[in-house]
Amino acid sequence: MKEGIHPNYREIVFEDISSDFKILTRSTIKTDQTTTFNGKEYPYYKLDISSASHPFYTGKTKVLDTEGRIDKFKKKFGASFSNAVKK
Repeated sequence: MKEGIHPNYREIVFEDISSDFKILTRSTIKTDQTTTFNGKEYPYYKLDISSASHPFYTGKTKVLDTEGRIDKFKKKFGASFSNAVKK
């Protein structure tokens, strides 16, 4: 293999912040954060959703509107969109 062209493949801890689920795996993702997992320090990356909190895997339906997307859509299109759909 050529030197200097491949990313750093290392162990990293991913944490699903919505369900407090952590998993140690290998990845090339870049992060500056670190955490202690099983007594050893690893690079750390936060996830919004994983198999521990995804509705497909859990069987529970959750509405995540963390950025106000629904309100933004209603403000942008409002009544003009609902009138166009009814016709």
